[in-house]
Amino acid sequence: MSSQPPSNSLSCDLAIVGGGLAGGLIALAVLNKHPHARILLLERERTVGGNHVWSFFDGDVPDADRWLIDPMIAHRWPGGYDVRFPKYRRTLSTPYNSITSGKFDAHLRAVLGDRIVQGAAAHLSPDSVTLEDGREIATASVIDARGGGDLSVLKCGWQKFVGQSLRLSAPHGLTRPVVMDTTVEQIDGYRFVYLLPTGETEIFVEDTYYSDGPDLPAEAIRARIADYATAQGWTVEAVTHEETGVLPVVHEGDFDALWPERDPVARAGVRGGIFHPLTGYSLPDAVAFALHVADRWPLDGTSLAAESRRWAKAHWAGAGYYRMLGSLLFFAAKPGLQYKVFQRFYGLSPALIQRFYAGRSTLYDKGRILCGRPPVPISSAIKTLLNRGS
Repeated sequence: MSSQPPSNSLSCDLAIVGGGLAGGLIALAVLNKHPHARILLLERERTVGGNHVWSFFDGDVPDADRWLIDPMIAHRWPGGYDVRFPKYRRTLSTPYNSITSGKFDAHLRAVLGDRIVQGAAAHLSPDSVTLEDGREIATASVIDARGGGDLSVLKCGWQKFVGQSLRLSAPHGLTRPVVMDTTVEQIDGYRFVYLLPTGETEIFVEDTYYSDGPDLPAEAIRARIADYATAQGWTVEAVTHEETGVLPVVHEGDFDALWPERDPVARAGVRGGIFHPLTGYSLPDAVAFALHVADRWPLDGTSLAAESRRWAKAHWAGAGYYRMLGSLLFFAAKPGLQYKVFQRFYGLSPALIQRFYAGRSTLYDKGRILCGRPPVPISSAIKTLLNRGS
């Protein structure tokens, strides 16, 4: 980012408002396929990408599209990952990858250079952006990628977490990520610990909760992370990084309320409902949507808004099954026993699990997840499904 502020009058072909995962990937995809396009990526903070670790499984993104994200991978585990439940432990062979916000920021700066503009948006239209400092940007089209927007129109549970990178005094002994350790005490809904071994004595530990409310008691969760480390026999020398988050787990809602048809500006990411409603997982959809925009470029602002909304609405419709599963998790499973839903799920085939996280479950997958000995009482499940939307 240039140390000199841009002049008061800017112009471009595409203004992307919000430099998070969704906005950054759109900028990279459009510029790659249209090198002469004049793009501006507008971000209110001094760095793009926020403060995040985004992880994904091999297979979440088609091989032909991996060029978009591979340069930002900070860690890769070709040996797969583990899950831990009270009844069993299992290793799944699907390779696992993580992108850090630091790598994301560095890559975008290397590719975009002074196309990244620092500034908070005050007003958006299909062909202009006004920043809070008064700068005006005239553009052929605009995409609003500024995070969640108004989620009050949806019925949500919440996935909330505190994650810390720990430097230990001795090796932790892990060679693969642990995507879910549910052997911990079940607190505030469904709780699990997520582990990414990033070095011999470095590990990222995230304490995660599927909860009815969005409140995040960060201090209490930090203490639980410290207790977990102690229980593993680790001595923590330093906490080198911390991130927190509260993600929506959507189990009901009207897309037209989330994104009214009268809204004239294109959207991306969570603001457009483009994420996995049960896991909050957004990377596969962010890649797919970025490439969709790039493939259809150039579009004027009105056409881009119509096309992005059409894509997002189709995605929303296709994710109805996962919203139904969210209802069962939050309303049918007994308090403190929600982990049994995932304990049963992780006993299924690795290919089915992979398709689930990628949001590409087949009809057979959907039936297989629900059939057999149910992880929630039948009467509670039926009552929950009958009450959906009421």
